[in-house]
Amino acid sequence: MMNPADNSTSKIQGRLSIWLVKHGLTHRPLGFDYQGIETLQIRSQDWPSLALSLYAYGFNYLRSQCAYDVEPGGLLASVYHLTKVYDDADQPEEVCIKIFVSRKNPVIPSVFWIWKSADFQEREAHDMFGIFYENHPGLKRILMPDSWIGWPLRKDYVIPDFYELQDAY
Repeated sequence: MMNPADNSTSKIQGRLSIWLVKHGLTHRPLGFDYQGIETLQIRSQDWPSLALSLYAYGFNYLRSQCAYDVEPGGLLASVYHLTKVYDDADQPEEVCIKIFVSRKNPVIPSVFWIWKSADFQEREAHDMFGIFYENHPGLKRILMPDSWIGWPLRKDYVIPDFYELQDAY
């Protein structure tokens, strides 16, 4: 008889994923990173309710948020690293959330209202990749000038053939 712990789903499904399934929250377990941190894929439309659930579960600190371009012409990804911070923790629990969106309509609900530290991080992802964080209170360019055209960190970005020197002397 096969041990249920030996199937491939349980090898990539961690404690948090099991808790989410128990509470009927839609996600896809992606396994663990090189440090043993559980990684979950979330659909954009499920992110607000899942983010609130994670906050209620104890993930009270947004350690970082970043984005990347999966492949030229392909999907864009927004990545959230959440941590449970509490006084008596030798090793705080962490989780990595990945949300993949189409580059034609890259919309993800902002979690600024849950974790205030998402403010500048979501703005940077918007500025560099063109991901629109819905309901963000001040989604505007943070690194590039307002007049900049395009999203410089997308893999299909074409560098303009001109350079404007500003305050270079």
